Amino acid sequence: MMEKVRTTSRPGFGSWKQSRLLNAWVDALTIPEIIERLDEGMLFTLNPDHLYHLQRNPDFAAAYADARMVSADSKYVYWALGLIGRKIKCKTSGSDIVPAYYKHHAHNPDVSIFFLGARPGIAQAALERVNGIVGRDIVVGAHGPTFNFVNDEAESDQVIAAINASGATCLIVGLGAPKQEVWIHKHRHLMPGVKVYMGVGAVIDYEADAVKRAPAWMNRNGLEWVYRMVTEPRRYWRRYARTLEFFWLVLFDRLGLYRPPHFPSPVTKTPMPLSAAAQPSMSRLDPDYRG
Repeated sequence: MMEKVRTTSRPGFGSWKQSRLLNAWVDALTIPEIIERLDEGMLFTLNPDHLYHLQRNPDFAAAYADARMVSADSKYVYWALGLIGRKIKCKTSGSDIVPAYYKHHAHNPDVSIFFLGARPGIAQAALERVNGIVGRDIVVGAHGPTFNFVNDEAESDQVIAAINASGATCLIVGLGAPKQEVWIHKHRHLMPGVKVYMGVGAVIDYEADAVKRAPAWMNRNGLEWVYRMVTEPRRYWRRYARTLEFFWLVLFDRLGLYRPPHFPSPVTKTPMPLSAAAQPSMSRLDPDYRG
């Protein structure tokens, strides 16, 4: 029988709970607690769409298995864990973690950020806006990649060279899932100066003020998906349609009937050391999905 809840720990940070939802582990931490512990490794932000891909995409599951921290990016993840008796403290979305991270390190000269994602020009706008908020050049580089970026090794090589040249210690990637997580997992060993990696979807758009977030009352009540469907239907309709199975899988998990996929995933694989140079293939990525 699979574990439902487990305890993890790190020297200097004590221990905390992780709760399992399907084949993923979620850290039961608040945003300040995440920021305090986020000094190395990969942070991914779990939502129902990620769980859809985690049942099907071995490369995505391998990336999640090696994540240092996983947050609850959705009210539905938070509510589902409560419903099945594995409650966590709160929702911890990437769109809240990123600004908390750069504000926390506003006066820390040892932390610098590179934005990778969004349309051309948007990442640069996010750089300028965040640096204005912080009062220093905490974001030291930005790149809005082409649509086929994850499959273009030449462009990847150019971007990696730019990240390394920038001296960034944190790489924030907004390519949409599963592209961003698999790209980070595949290439992270090529960026020795980067200590923290975040896969955060549309957050770079938010930080550039290119896309407005849902009103706070909609976020509080789990209705952000309605706002997204109304404002960007072409981008999100397929994502929300395919994640309807989330509710069935949660029910199976509650009844003890859920079984993970046959390939290694966070609940069946021992996480690799941060220094391990994993090289997952990009072949299973949906080429026209942008998150």
